[in-house]
Amino acid sequence: MIVNREEAIRALNTGEFVPYFQPLVKLSTGQLSGFEILARWKKSKTGIVLPGQFIYAAETNGWIGDLMRELLRAAFKAAPALPPSMTLSINVSPVQLQDLTLPRQIKAASEFAGFALDRLVVEITESALTDNLEHAMTIAQELKQLGCRIALDDFGTGYSSLLHLQSLPFDELKVDRSFVSSMTEQRDSRKIVAAVVGLGQSLGLATVAEGVETKEQAEMLLWMGCELGQGWLFGKPIPAEELPDAVTSPRQRLSTGMSSQLMRVAASNFDTVPAQRLAQLQAVYDGAPVGLAFIDRNLRYVNLNQRLADMNGFPVEDHLGKTVAEMLPGLFPQIEPYLRRALQGEVIPGFEIRLYDPDTNRDRTVLLSYQPALDEAHEVIGVSVSLVDITDRKYADEALVLSRHTDMELLKTQAQLRAVVSAVPLGIIVTDAAAGAPNMASPEALRILHETPPEQSKIENESPWVATSPDSKLPEAAKAPLARALLLGETTNAEDVLFKRSDGTEAWVSLSGAPIRGPNDEITGGVVVIQDIDSTKQERERLVNMADALVKELEP
Repeated sequence: MIVNREEAIRALNTGEFVPYFQPLVKLSTGQLSGFEILARWKKSKTGIVLPGQFIYAAETNGWIGDLMRELLRAAFKAAPALPPSMTLSINVSPVQLQDLTLPRQIKAASEFAGFALDRLVVEITESALTDNLEHAMTIAQELKQLGCRIALDDFGTGYSSLLHLQSLPFDELKVDRSFVSSMTEQRDSRKIVAAVVGLGQSLGLATVAEGVETKEQAEMLLWMGCELGQGWLFGKPIPAEELPDAVTSPRQRLSTGMSSQLMRVAASNFDTVPAQRLAQLQAVYDGAPVGLAFIDRNLRYVNLNQRLADMNGFPVEDHLGKTVAEMLPGLFPQIEPYLRRALQGEVIPGFEIRLYDPDTNRDRTVLLSYQPALDEAHEVIGVSVSLVDITDRKYADEALVLSRHTDMELLKTQAQLRAVVSAVPLGIIVTDAAAGAPNMASPEALRILHETPPEQSKIENESPWVATSPDSKLPEAAKAPLARALLLGETTNAEDVLFKRSDGTEAWVSLSGAPIRGPNDEITGGVVVIQDIDSTKQERERLVNMADALVKELEP
């Protein structure tokens, strides 16, 4: 299509160029996050003309700035139909990044329509940065000062990407549609998407996937940890008059885990040992009767279990991607100093805080522990959080949420696993196979057992996993928590047992078990959680004896 300047200017003056809006969706909740503004030419005779047929002419004939002005004014004018929390995004042409007046043009459009620029995301294509990086840096800084967010679009298709990420103040990273469209079929595409998402997470940038057309793609992106998605799966571009209906229409939430088929596809990219660590991490989350979370360097929730979500009073999905300050504004000033110290590499073994429980109308006392998670270079990548309700010992046994990790995130997964095992103030022992061979134990587990777990410990024989029940009878192996986890796939409730140590001493402990499952849902190992309750039982017996003595004194 040949477009001459006079025709284009006439179309601009008569309002033929209009904005269309494509939804951006939070993958974790399915809720709308905002819309991207796309240009359309509404010709009276031929109908809608897509941007591929006129953008090049606008750039070469000098009316690209006028086009952006009209699109922004019209889009900002339609914005009252959107909730204040939703954003608008617009792509900036490479030609416009040579124009140092661009920030002033965007500011003028926002003032014309009364639109707050902290709700605008300006997308810069990677290829646009190669012509004049200095001008791009100046423009980006001025846009940031106006309140705009900056996104790097089509990441992975241009040049010197890492230099650009380091040089400009980006807030978002957009995964190019060419990789997303083939990620469920092509391993190389999956690895690229995983790398981009992992890079974005490590730099504290929100990640957005373009061109999402199938549920399988969306589920895999969610599992990888991508935050936002856009594409025909979530909605085609719509005109301004359809925005109110789009905002109020119900949206379906994605599943919190991948289908078994997608799990197999993703698992096929993992090395054997990291894949085991990923399954072990889930089992620790599943089996631990305490609140667990992993928080990144920006103090955002990356993962947490249902127990901690219940303690905070919000659903799991409401936490993901939010900061601790956003979720716990009243408590954050009290715990922030400890979090900051943990981010500096300090282990915070445990400190007590009080939380108000609206269900019981009383305060509950909890014990918080923070463990820095280190990558292979011993850099702190986040903090593993453990929260134990020490008001009483009744813990909920609920389904927990698996962290979404991929190739680039496997080292993080292993670091999180080590941090979780070290941070939880309980004994944790991880086994690799149905034979019950331990391969990881927390310091607390070794303290309780008074020994290092044996290299091989068959579950059918007497072992640390088969302990004497309160009636002093030796239970059958199949009744032991680990055996039930390994043989039956059960996640067991905590059970009080009298444990006989190898040095001849005894201790009352609480045992619970959970299975570790592979990508095909097969049981590949188990987790045992141990709590030393000797002191608790002794205190209970002391109180009983005191009560008996008091009763005797009161007897006539």
